[in-house]
Amino acid sequence: MNIWQKWNSISLVKRIICGLIIGAVLGVAVPQAAPIAVLGSLFVNALKAIAPVLVFFLVMGALANGKEGAGSNMGRVVVLYLLGTFAAAVTAVIASFMFPVELVLPEAAGESAAPGGIGEVLTTLLLNIVSNPIGSITNANYIGILAWAVIFGLALKPIASESTKKGINDFAEAVSQAVRWVISFAPFGIAGLVFSTVSESGLGIFTTYGKLILILVGSMAFVAFVLNPIIVFTQIKQNPYPLVFKCLKDSFITAFFTRSSAANIPVNMALCEELGLNEDNYSVSIPLGATINMAGAAITITVMTLATVNTMGITVDIPTAILLSLVAAVSACGASGVAGGSLLLIPLACSLFGISGDIAMQVVGVGFIIGVIQDSCETGLNSSTDALFTAASEFHEWKKQGKPIKW
Repeated sequence: MNIWQKWNSISLVKRIICGLIIGAVLGVAVPQAAPIAVLGSLFVNALKAIAPVLVFFLVMGALANGKEGAGSNMGRVVVLYLLGTFAAAVTAVIASFMFPVELVLPEAAGESAAPGGIGEVLTTLLLNIVSNPIGSITNANYIGILAWAVIFGLALKPIASESTKKGINDFAEAVSQAVRWVISFAPFGIAGLVFSTVSESGLGIFTTYGKLILILVGSMAFVAFVLNPIIVFTQIKQNPYPLVFKCLKDSFITAFFTRSSAANIPVNMALCEELGLNEDNYSVSIPLGATINMAGAAITITVMTLATVNTMGITVDIPTAILLSLVAAVSACGASGVAGGSLLLIPLACSLFGISGDIAMQVVGVGFIIGVIQDSCETGLNSSTDALFTAASEFHEWKKQGKPIKW
């Protein structure tokens, strides 16, 4: 017990770094020790299991109690989400024009079904909103969870007794405590995830698809370290980098290895709580961000599509590139918050240039080959930006009220 207490007294980031090192060493030294990877699966599955329940009761409880200021800055958060996603797509277009790359397409295409157009993506989103509430929680359909939590919260607000509202909040707090317990095991889960990556993935992808990986990761790094700080500065009117690095440190690392925006929702909520943000706001904006704030996905869709265009010898003009940015941004909002969720939207963007589905699905296959790097960086950018823009929006309100900003 004393050892466990001393272990927990160390900051979570330091413990995660220990897990990273241990997982990498074991992956190199004993790659055949497959049971170690189970730790990673257990951690990710536990987060995925508890996150939908947490989101549902936090949002419903916040609206039912009708606390002053609840959701007051939600419009600003949504604007930042959409602006950041579109700007990321434009960044990817510029990078692809500056450093054109061609693909070595695999012989066989994947068999997964891709959406046929923007209309299908939007239809799916609308259908997800009205999905069965129990099914939404079971299937981690966050747009459906949000919709029903809002409906139930508003319905309970005028009719529920104070004891009922308190009961909902108490249950939400109990789920939050369960989440904190799960997150305390993050170092062990990360160790298992790193072990799995190191033991299973070779270094061949760096030679065959090295330039493509560099463009993808470079574009995401530009968004994380240049574009996002500029957007945040417009909101808080002071040096944005302490906040940017805080979100990257506390959110990016876990999202990088879990490769799931949905699984990282509890981590982002814990970060928002540490930053002193209003729970009524971030309990809605964080799961919403996991659904529509997809800068990394927009970059992946854009870069992979333009690489395909170059491979096919198709010329792209500026208006078409701008249209591609819009399509990528809208498509990214329809990407699922799970590993590889953005890749199946590549055929949709390729269809703008008349590229056949067979070829586009081969490009999806390339995406899965480099996914250990591409999808990890993409998810880390997506998820950490959820917390970053949520904080920036609320700090903007603090500035207007003369309240000091600190983190």
